[in-house]
Amino acid sequence: MEIKELEHVVVRFSGDSGDGMQLAGNIFSTVSATIGNGISTFPDYPADIRAPQGSLTGVSGFQVHIGSGAVYTPGDLCDVLVAMNAAALKTQYKYAKQGATIIIDTDSFGPKDLEKAEFKTADYLSEMNIDPDRVIQCPLTQMVKDCLAESGMDNKAIMKCRNMFALGLVCWLFNRDLNLVNNFLRDKFAKKPAIAENNIKVVQAGFDYGHNVHASVPNTYRIESKTKVPGRYMDITGNKATAYGFIAAAEKAGLKLYLGSYPITPATDVLHELSKHKSLGVTTVQCEDEIAGCASSLGASFAGALAVTSTSGPGICLKSEAMNLAVIMELPLVVLDVQRGGPATGLPTKSEQTDLLQVLFGRNGESPLPVMAATSPVDCFDAAYQACKIALEYMTPVVLLTDAFVANGSGAFKLPNLAEYPAINPPYVPEEMKGNWAPYNRNEKGVRYWAVPGREGFAHILGGLEKDNKTGAISTNPENHDLMTRLRQQKIDNICVPDLNVEGDKDDAELLIVGFGGTYGHLHAAMDEMRAEGKKVALAHFKYINPLPKNTAEVLKKYPKVVVAEQNMGQLAAYLRMKVDNFVPAQFNQVKGQPFVVAELVEAFNKIIK
Repeated sequence: MEIKELEHVVVRFSGDSGDGMQLAGNIFSTVSATIGNGISTFPDYPADIRAPQGSLTGVSGFQVHIGSGAVYTPGDLCDVLVAMNAAALKTQYKYAKQGATIIIDTDSFGPKDLEKAEFKTADYLSEMNIDPDRVIQCPLTQMVKDCLAESGMDNKAIMKCRNMFALGLVCWLFNRDLNLVNNFLRDKFAKKPAIAENNIKVVQAGFDYGHNVHASVPNTYRIESKTKVPGRYMDITGNKATAYGFIAAAEKAGLKLYLGSYPITPATDVLHELSKHKSLGVTTVQCEDEIAGCASSLGASFAGALAVTSTSGPGICLKSEAMNLAVIMELPLVVLDVQRGGPATGLPTKSEQTDLLQVLFGRNGESPLPVMAATSPVDCFDAAYQACKIALEYMTPVVLLTDAFVANGSGAFKLPNLAEYPAINPPYVPEEMKGNWAPYNRNEKGVRYWAVPGREGFAHILGGLEKDNKTGAISTNPENHDLMTRLRQQKIDNICVPDLNVEGDKDDAELLIVGFGGTYGHLHAAMDEMRAEGKKVALAHFKYINPLPKNTAEVLKKYPKVVVAEQNMGQLAAYLRMKVDNFVPAQFNQVKGQPFVVAELVEAFNKIIK
């Protein structure tokens, strides 16, 4: 047995959608984050709601990349692959490195299992050209049954514990402290302590199995943790971080938080998370449809709350009318779009960046609103906070883009100190304006004052018809409409966003990589690999898309070659060409529903340089 000391290791758990691979992966990533490793995760859900057991389309995966320092992606290929059945091995082996350690449950490789997985022979390892010396062939199901034979659990409940045996074996491979796993399970099953203890027993059995058969295990792994910034850390998903960011912004602004939403994959977890926090002044309403969710949030905004609505691409289509109402009424509203594969219902559990032009332009009339994009699961907290700050201080709806990869993935999150975050100051109408105020009076930034209902002397009406700039009365005057259109646009243009940051060889790069949102980690990793090869490469990644940072044109025109890489057919590239004169970049576009593969990025970018 060889002990590999590595800076980075990638583990992929795979099995049927009911095998608990997401839970096993989450526990392993949480334990790794707790001991100081950098982590990045990628839950890869099947598109089928419940595919037949053992089928190729029903395989669920969870990949986690752990490192001694910063980790930017879940990794292209894994060092350790857990395959709980034949279908998992058949579909997931392509994600394993040459020489990877593979753990299989031999009890799930019977004749019927092999037939469902479309193997042609009983010698499945030879059929896939897998070296049996790299495979830990474990009768996992039977060992779990033996472990829990006296537990009083029925067979169905026992089978649900198989994932914990695999987790225990992986924890042994990486010398993880089982006390951290046990604490996680006792917390998760606090109301069912017997289940917690039975799962803990199975984890220990898996750990002991690895220890007892170590002579037949090809590798164990050691990942030393580099010193982190002191503080409390947790493993957090993007959706949970987004929810916490909304709560933090409401707390900072001194407002109640309202979420009007309709369940849709992959955004529903935000509704679930916020519904747990009534004690923090959060109100959630699961509405009958998407437009009702958005319209109810707009009503809450009119009433003086921090209002949010959450959805994915199909829901943005349906919310667009109410979003447009928020534009003309000039009320604060945050619209969260967790992008998924389209068009129509498309690929509900997969990730894309294909809603960009929809959120920028997908409404009738001149309908400007700010658009932001979170760059990582951890960044979702800050992005949600900033989106709320912009919405409240500029009295405008704001779209926050994440995507399925960012929303379901996770990272090591340092719990923030809210006192260090910037203040949020809504433009409430001053008391001295009583008697001389009208609904569309504006402050020095061109922002309409917010008159919350209940303040004596500030009663008013808003609506979807154009209003007179001075009186707030309905107006069809052509000059007034032109003026109001320009005022709404100027307000968005006035929003102050940070300059576009350039990383890498920012002074003398021969290639500038450009992206936005959730591809940041993959593009950064590609840049790092190319720089290690001696190439001069830089990265400019957009978090603020409308308005663009003031130095956008300066950055994009500074370098001899620029490539815009995005998970669509070129939406950001088209937008930047529209905004920056004579900007003609190279493009790298994929629409696979999967994250970028760093090796493919490096190959493509090297060709552009040559």
